[in-house]
Amino acid sequence: MTTFFAGFSLGLSLILAIGSQNAFVLKQGIKRQHVLLVCAICAISDAILISLGIAGFGMVVSKYPSIEMYARYGGAAFLLVYSFLSFKSAFSQRHALTTDTEVQSSALKIASICLAFTWLNPHVYLDTMVLLGSISTQYEGQQLEFALGAIIASFTFFFSLGYGARLLAPVFENPKAWQVLEFIVGLTMLIIALTLLFG
Repeated sequence: MTTFFAGFSLGLSLILAIGSQNAFVLKQGIKRQHVLLVCAICAISDAILISLGIAGFGMVVSKYPSIEMYARYGGAAFLLVYSFLSFKSAFSQRHALTTDTEVQSSALKIASICLAFTWLNPHVYLDTMVLLGSISTQYEGQQLEFALGAIIASFTFFFSLGYGARLLAPVFENPKAWQVLEFIVGLTMLIIALTLLFG
């Protein structure tokens, strides 16, 4: 049980910081747009990456550092585009909670953006595959328990963030609140993109 909690606490601490993926989940939760889909994509993706990392794929990334380089530049390009779109949205006046019809028609788009935030983010690979993968070696014979702890932490975090965000929905009935959120999201994406390029 100690190994499970070690995996849980470490997994939770790695995803707790507000990054590009978390900002997107928060935004979708406030909008109530495909929250289940977004949370499931993030958590299942984490589960896959954690499993691969603990199974030893972290060593592959270490052996072929070009994988990390491609992920870094691809992720930075995606974040810069999304940052521009967020800033553009922040300075427009058309802000309101989206209707059910619009939500239904954008499921594929939301899923695609969510997958990009997850799989084009090199920090995800470093955290889940390299860091968790290497730390799991300390728990020889108990790596499955460690992995389950980290995976459950990921599911707990993303579903809490996605569904907890709806408590803020009344605040975002005000269009100006959306503009502030879009600006903060855009700034977050821009900072992370610049960190990937120059950090």
